Amino acid sequence: MTSTSETGDVTGTRDKDYNLIWYVEACLSNALRLESYIQDAERDKDNEVVDLFRKAQADSRKGAELGKRLLRSRLDGG
Repeated sequence: MTSTSETGDVTGTRDKDYNLIWYVEACLSNALRLESYIQDAERDKDNEVVDLFRKAQADSRKGAELGKRLLRSRLDGG
């Protein structure tokens, strides 16, 4: 089990926004990965899977945008 209370002692970085930055990157990475899966499903003419992955991709993009907005407001001091 990993510790969920990292305070910068392990990484050497005490950054309250690190998890938010990670979240945005994970959402964007997921959206990109899903594009490959969508193309695979389209080649297989599996429209159910295409629809599912497109929805998941849209959700990932939305999560990234929400995270970026929150991060931007924090970095701007607001």
